[in-house]
Amino acid sequence: MDIAEGRELGVAQTSALFGGPGQDRSPQLAWDGYPDETQSFAITCFDPDALTIGGFWHWVAYDIPVAVNEFPTGAGDAGGDKLPAGAKMLTNDAGRHGYLGAAPGPGEPPHRYMFVVHALDVPSLDVTTAATPAWLGFRLVAHGVARAVLTPVFGIPA
Repeated sequence: MDIAEGRELGVAQTSALFGGPGQDRSPQLAWDGYPDETQSFAITCFDPDALTIGGFWHWVAYDIPVAVNEFPTGAGDAGGDKLPAGAKMLTNDAGRHGYLGAAPGPGEPPHRYMFVVHALDVPSLDVTTAATPAWLGFRLVAHGVARAVLTPVFGIPA
C-alpha cells in the first residue's frame, strides 16, 4: 500500500504544481468488508487543513462498480484512462481532472489528507462530471451505507 494512517505521504503522492518534486500519482487503495447492500463505491481525497475557508478537494472518483475493490497506483491519473469501466472523476479544486497530490505551503503545519472509500446503495449517482466535489458530497451522504477513512499527512519544512 502506498499510504498509511498518520504516516507522511511519499513524493509520488505529492504535487509538482508549485515546483516541487511531486508526481501527482494517486495511491494504491484496497477495501473489503462493506455492507451487503453496497451497489457501487466512490473515492475522495480532501485536505481539511488547506488555507481556504472550506478545505481543498484533491480527488473524487465515483460510479465505481461494486465488483471493484482495489485501485492501483495512478488510477487517478488525468483523463481517467486507468479507471475501471463505468467509473468517473470530477475536476478537483485546482481545476484538474484527476488526482492532485499534496502541496501545503512551506512552514505550514503538516496537513491531513483524508482518503475515503464510500460504499453506496445505488449502482450510479445522478451526478455529471461537470459537478463540483461539494455537490457530489450531497449524493454521498444521501446514498452512503458505509465509509472507510485513511488519513496520511504531509508538510514542507520552512
